[in-house]
Amino acid sequence: MTISTLDPNTALIVVDLQAGTVRNPTVHPVADVVANASTLLAAFRARGLPVVIANVDGTAAGRSEYGGKASVWPAEMSALIPEIVAAADEIVVTRRAWSVFASTDLGARLSDAGVTQVVIVGLATSFGVESTARDAYDAGFNVVVAVDAITDMRAEAHDNSVLRIFPILGETATTAEVVGLLDAR
Repeated sequence: MTISTLDPNTALIVVDLQAGTVRNPTVHPVADVVANASTLLAAFRARGLPVVIANVDGTAAGRSEYGGKASVWPAEMSALIPEIVAAADEIVVTRRAWSVFASTDLGARLSDAGVTQVVIVGLATSFGVESTARDAYDAGFNVVVAVDAITDMRAEAHDNSVLRIFPILGETATTAEVVGLLDAR
């Protein structure tokens, strides 16, 4: 479903635009994803809307094709890219789970701030972005995914999330559509 409206107190959630993820091969150019995320970041900041900057610094335990033990990444992998450094008044979430909400107090912090809707951008579509969208939906937030500010390592995974999962969880939009709705306020 294409975006219909933005709630008065909508937060932007930036997922894993960090040194260790932006260097992975992706379906869409990372530079475009970063540029669109930066445009949204500037738009939300200019309007005094809440911003969440999230990074991941390791993995949770659990057997999978990627390993079986929890891991901690070197600090240089978890460092945010220069375009996405958090301002002093913004929420920063560092975690070892796919979702920005998992094992954090983010849901409560956003609810306490009166946030009712989230716009999600970042990497990777079928990992951090989709997991965050699912948890935001389950927590009762209206969800928007900016589809030109996300990408994945595999086209089929990205397309599945964008075409099949996100429309069930909320709405999708381009960066220009979100900024246009912000400008129309």
